[in-house]
Amino acid sequence: MSTTADLTTAYYTTLPQLFSGLPQLENTSELESNITSCQQWEEAHHLLFHLGNLSLLAGLVIPTTLGLHMIILRLLIMTGCCLFIAWATLYRCTLDIMVWNVVFLVVNFMHFFYLLYKRRPIKIDRELKSVYKRMFEPLHVREALFQRLTGQFCTIQTLKKGQAYAAEDKTCVDERLSILLKGKMKVTYRGHFLHNIYTNAFIDSPEFRSTQMHRGEKFQVTIMAEENCKFLCWSRERLTYFLESDSFLNEVFRYLIGKDITNKLYSLNDPTLSDKAVKKMDRQPSLCSQLSMTQMRNSMASTGDTDDLHQILRGSGGSSLQKSKATMMKPIDEAMEDDVFESDSPTKTDQAPSTSHEEV
Repeated sequence: MSTTADLTTAYYTTLPQLFSGLPQLENTSELESNITSCQQWEEAHHLLFHLGNLSLLAGLVIPTTLGLHMIILRLLIMTGCCLFIAWATLYRCTLDIMVWNVVFLVVNFMHFFYLLYKRRPIKIDRELKSVYKRMFEPLHVREALFQRLTGQFCTIQTLKKGQAYAAEDKTCVDERLSILLKGKMKVTYRGHFLHNIYTNAFIDSPEFRSTQMHRGEKFQVTIMAEENCKFLCWSRERLTYFLESDSFLNEVFRYLIGKDITNKLYSLNDPTLSDKAVKKMDRQPSLCSQLSMTQMRNSMASTGDTDDLHQILRGSGGSSLQKSKATMMKPIDEAMEDDVFESDSPTKTDQAPSTSHEEV
């Protein structure tokens, strides 16, 4: 019995010492205070605080479809930061809130200034405004991109009346690409009138497209200035390098050149597109009135354009146009277009051969 009593005494003596090393629990009143502390809300902040948050909210709900949404967003964020700075300085006296909002204000001001700089009005040269408005602006080319295109590696050149832009079989085709800014040019082949080139049109777009795979070729036509002309001229090598670095502008040029070639083809087949001066020139019908669109395309697509076109010219007076052999050129399969562009069938030509000559 004495042993059991000693163990009980030792247990109750050691137990308080074990719990003495543990942290003391908070009393009941402190626990109740923590539970009920959120029920005592502080008073609402000053009006500046709420105005600052409203400014941020307005900036976040601006629709992205608005053209100036980024500029308005930055402006509203800057307004909110200014209101927070005034609130933290005058009514809360909190240095950290003021410093952070000053940092936000500076960053947004720099971005706001950059956006304004990007939207600054670009001054396009007076001589190039017509080209931009007519050709590039409808394709959503911005003024800054057009200025890069025309301001670095192109020149504005002039030709007096009677001077040649290109001479057939002499001028190399892979040196430049030009757009006529002022005046009018005439395109001829062996002295035969083909078509005119007017303002805001490429001068040598067919040659530019046809020689993309073959360099060192010569012009097959003569391009002569009928008036005092002014044209925008690019170095072909530098232009090609620039277009390779900008896929959007490359697609724009492909579209513009393709459209210009199409217009030239239709002007070849429609003599009514030439002006009165051309109609009066030696009373000589243009080559366009003697050839169909399909035949002209075949001639342009062949490797020996001069021989093919010369063969067509020699046979244009009779029915040799239809008797020309396919071996003379590499024709484009346009059987569906023959009925459209050739108004006279072979049977009709045999029945009334004199009618076609009178119409020409």
